[in-house]
Amino acid sequence: MGVPPKRRVLATADETLVPPDQLTDTQHIARVNKAAGNNMYFVELPNKETLLVEMPAKFRSTIWIKKGSYVLIETTGYSGAHKLAGEIINVVRDEKEWRKAPYWPKEFVKKSLLPSDSDEEDSVVGKMPPSDDENE
Repeated sequence: MGVPPKRRVLATADETLVPPDQLTDTQHIARVNKAAGNNMYFVELPNKETLLVEMPAKFRSTIWIKKGSYVLIETTGYSGAHKLAGEIINVVRDEKEWRKAPYWPKEFVKKSLLPSDSDEEDSVVGKMPPSDDENE
């Protein structure tokens, strides 16, 4: 008898929470750009190179990936003439924990949700609309 499906799903989800201690030369953190269909995704490496990667069966119907999220990919054995350039080996779910790792790419900076000081001057939030009266 096999492992119950719920236990398998929970084990896969737990596996994605903790980042590995280090990466090999063929492992890269990448940002998901677009779903290509059939469990294939276009990802962007820190050097702006775009690759087509495949999601393995253990993540299918268990972990959902959206545009802009991060994944760990393995590129060993995928060089050559075919379009597929790698495989997703882990999904970054706890981004805050992964960003603490020494191998996190500096190119993937976290975008602030708060407006910067330069945007504050151009913002019209909370201001009155301009009046049509020339005397004011």
